[in-house]
Amino acid sequence: MSEPLPRDVMEYDVVTVGAGPAGLAFAIRLKQLKPDIRVCVIEKASTIGAQILSGAVIEPQPLNELLPEWGKHPPPICVPVTEDEFWFLPDHARAIQSPVVPPQMHNHGNFIVSLGALCAWLAPQAEALGVEIYPGFAASEPLFDDNGAVKGVRIGDMGVAKDGSHKPGYTQGIDIVAPITVLAEGCRGHLSKQLIAKYKLDADSDPQTYGIGIKELWQVPAGRTTPGKVMHTVGWPMDSATYGGSFLYHLDNDRVAIGFVTGLDYPDALLSPFEAFQQLKNHPHIKPLLDGGNIVSAGARAIVEGGWQSLPKVEMPGAMLIGDSAGLLNVPKIKGTHQAIRSGMLAAEHVVAANAPAGWDAKLRGSVVMSELKKVRNIRPGFNKGLWFGLANAGWETVTGGLSPWTLKNHADWSSLKKVAPGETVADDQKRLGYVERTLAPRDRLASVYFAATEHDEDQPVHLHVADTDVCVTKCASEYQNPCTRFCPAGVYEIVADETASTGKRLQINAANCVHCKTCDIKDPYQLITWVTPEGGSGPNYQNL
Repeated sequence: MSEPLPRDVMEYDVVTVGAGPAGLAFAIRLKQLKPDIRVCVIEKASTIGAQILSGAVIEPQPLNELLPEWGKHPPPICVPVTEDEFWFLPDHARAIQSPVVPPQMHNHGNFIVSLGALCAWLAPQAEALGVEIYPGFAASEPLFDDNGAVKGVRIGDMGVAKDGSHKPGYTQGIDIVAPITVLAEGCRGHLSKQLIAKYKLDADSDPQTYGIGIKELWQVPAGRTTPGKVMHTVGWPMDSATYGGSFLYHLDNDRVAIGFVTGLDYPDALLSPFEAFQQLKNHPHIKPLLDGGNIVSAGARAIVEGGWQSLPKVEMPGAMLIGDSAGLLNVPKIKGTHQAIRSGMLAAEHVVAANAPAGWDAKLRGSVVMSELKKVRNIRPGFNKGLWFGLANAGWETVTGGLSPWTLKNHADWSSLKKVAPGETVADDQKRLGYVERTLAPRDRLASVYFAATEHDEDQPVHLHVADTDVCVTKCASEYQNPCTRFCPAGVYEIVADETASTGKRLQINAANCVHCKTCDIKDPYQLITWVTPEGGSGPNYQNL
């Protein structure tokens, strides 16, 4: 067998993994402060912004500081917020408007954007300063020096067949090395997860917690929208034990962004976050807005929700965590972009001052980024005791400004599932939750995948690794009725008949459907599933999400 060829190496002063708001803000600020520094940004998506998904209403203050003139030439979707509404849905038929919008959801002065379009707009600003940006470069693994410090990343090989053989177009991935690696991968990043574990960065923090956000962009009949209107709901189709809620943002040109967030600490193993979202759209308070319209784009993404008490140490030998790789989203605000941009700017200032990751953890913890998270640290975990306790606790924490002498604990989401009672079915569960017949598109998860425009070569290695598939058809089937077939919003996991298997069935992984939401990596109750980076450029190609 021939020896592998030496890999090509590219050398920089700083390599940044991820072209989201944190990574791009970091690169822009770094070049503003030190124009001669060599910095590159690599991004696994085929184009910048193609795999970015968020609500997204943004607070503009950090962007104002980063690019003071941005408002003169704003990103293509940028609608000033004009009004806020907050509704409680008691059941499938009723809606009650709250006379008071929670203070964290006051959006005066904020903007509704497409975060993907915002990142695609930020990238040229970075390139104009001399930042080198490489889309389609998927970082497959970290690189280490002789002392065990991170020294860069390896780009995954291209043109590898499912069986591991090399196809005619095979191209060996390159190594990108630098004294400082900045991880800006977003929520549950592949490399970030590995490095947090390797360096035990979470040894002194609570387990990280997450939600799954599913979003659709709709084109609706003319005259129905109120550009700039922001609406949030809680309640149905969730029960009072399950954290979740919706957002509905009115854009320009008769477009509406609608989505649903389900906390991944939910206990109901029969719950499908995708189905809950589809139910929400058929509620009489929402359906008239969408009826007769068309879905333009759709997708899903995990959301980091642990906040202050789940923040890992954000520095390690040779590398730094920023943005949602660190876990900086403010859950009560349902906003993380301003935190991501701010952390990227602070990290750039630290690199210029210290020329090393050492000291970054202290700098971030002493910043406004962390003081914002500390004030709201008890709001999200308060909902672990149910909707009504959570709302009362949120009111208390808001009135006191987060000055409670206690800090509520977070627990790993995978540990929260309750075993299914003997004989209980999904139909029984949906009847309990008051589900209704739905008529709005999409008809099922596979139809939704179409609107995500996800693309993976069918003959590439499966990027969803299951450590023991026998558990899926035995223990998991009997205890939880295979929740992966429900919590995945893209129909990746199926239990299919197989006469050759001892149980008569097997797990089938439809990896080509994957929208890279990472929910399976988080929620699997046995922690057998590991999401790894597929070939560069593979995955969803979101339009204006």
